[in-house]
Parts: sequence; structure tokens; C-alpha cells
Amino acid sequence: MKTFESIGIVGAGIMGSDLALDLASHGYRVILKDLHPDILEKAKQKMREDFKLVKLMKKEIPVKDIEQVLANVLFTTTYDDFSAVPFVIENITENWEAKKQVYLELKQYCPEDTIYGVNTSCISITKVGSLLPKPENVIGMHFMNPVPLKQMVEIIRGYYTSEQTIEKIKSFLKSVDKKPVLVNDSPGFVTNRVLMLMINECIWAIHDQVATPQDLDKIFRLGFSHKMGPLATADLIGLDTILHSIEVLYESFNDPKYRPCPLLVKMVDAGLLGKKSGKGFFDYTAASPLAHSAR
Repeated sequence: MKTFESIGIVGAGIMGSDLALDLASHGYRVILKDLHPDILEKAKQKMREDFKLVKLMKKEIPVKDIEQVLANVLFTTTYDDFSAVPFVIENITENWEAKKQVYLELKQYCPEDTIYGVNTSCISITKVGSLLPKPENVIGMHFMNPVPLKQMVEIIRGYYTSEQTIEKIKSFLKSVDKKPVLVNDSPGFVTNRVLMLMINECIWAIHDQVATPQDLDKIFRLGFSHKMGPLATADLIGLDTILHSIEVLYESFNDPKYRPCPLLVKMVDAGLLGKKSGKGFFDYTAASPLAHSAR
């Protein structure tokens, strides 16, 4: 049973396109919004490719044909179709000013009772709620990457988030085969308060020439039974997102243990953002001998 008739998704990058694919494959009508038509076209192509993997990895998919999945998604560059959506999930970059602008725009188009899911790594859910007329309808939703294959979703209770909102989101997540874990609002919540610190420290180890990226990740895969090493995880998330997140933690806690490694800053400045740019700590270009070395 569907919890919402339609769902608006803002941001069609890696996370947004994954979410659209996952929700549409469960029969939800999705409105996927981004600023640029070319980003939406890339999202559509990514969804086509990713669906092949999802079909291989998951036994039960309610909608089994990619054309039918895509038919459930409206790709748009405007908020015009958000005027009747009961639920919006926002996935844009981890930048407060950018997020603030999006929510100020959303409240001009969405119904007053719309529930907002803030898909963020570190930004305060309470702070986002302060921008909207009903902060009790705002909840954090930290999806794991890749969304269609990860069941756990960290949901975050802001200061004003109501029990009704929490229960509705739990019901929605169960309808798409997710397992919600509720935590309270704090910078980084649980996942990224710990994960970003670990990734940043691993980058320091590379910066200090303690090990190569390949060997560092091998230690975590073989020694700790991680399915993916921390540097490959960073590449998958996006090094720009890692940097934004660790900067938020550094500013929020005023603790030097969260100081971003200079190597991370340099790589982001150089456009080496990980898988989405083709290169990060590993090379993902098809012709590269390192294309599979992150596995």
C-alpha cells in the first residue's frame, strides 16, 4: 500500500536518480526536479544502467520493466508540478545556503501540509525546519548509497518533528522495503559523525604516505570484512560531499579532530571528485587498469 500518491525529489545527481529509480520501481509516481535538462538526461541514462544491476541483485522488484519504471517519473526543471505533492525529498549538495534557497522556493509551491524529507549527511534538521511554516513536518532522511540496494535509512528527529510525521515516514520506508533507524538531531547524526571522521583520517594516512589507496582499502576489506574500503566509499559518495560534510562537523563541534585533510581539499579543487568525475582515489575510466582496483 502506497503511503503517498506522488513524491517530489529535488536534485537529480547520484542520490536523486537512485532514489527516483528505487521509488518508481516500487510503483510510486515521482517528480524529479533539477536545474538543468542535461543533468536530468544523465539521470535517466543512469537509471537505465543501474536498473540492470538492481534486477540482478534483488529478487523482488514490483515494477520489473525499465520503461514502466521511467514512465513513473516526470523529469522537470520547474516546481510547477509540486503544487499537489504531499511529500518532498531534497537531495542537493551539502551546502547550507544552497539548501536554504531550495526550501524558500519549495514553500512557495508546495501545500502547507507537505512533509519534507531532508536527505543530508550533516546539516541540522531543526535549522531546515525553521525555514518552513510547519517545522513539525520536517524530518531527516539519510539514505545509504546505492539507494536501491541498501535497506537501512537513518531518520532524524528535528526539535519540532512530530510523532505523526515520524510514523508516516516509517510506514513509507517500509513500503519500499527499507528499515528505518531513528536518531536525534546532532551534526552528522550517527553515521556521518563516525564515517566522515574515519574517511578523513584515512585520507591523512595517504597524505602522510603511510600506505597507497589500494593497500589501505585492502586492509579494511580483508582485515575488517568491509565490503568496500573507506577510500572507495569516499569516491562513491563524492569527495566534494565528503569535504562539505567534514567542514560542517569541524564548524559545528569546533573540534580539531574534524579538520579536513589538505589532500582532500586539493583533490576537490582539482576536480577529482571520485566516481562521478571518473577519478578520485581510484580511476573509474573504462580504459584504466585501475578501473576495478577499488573493489
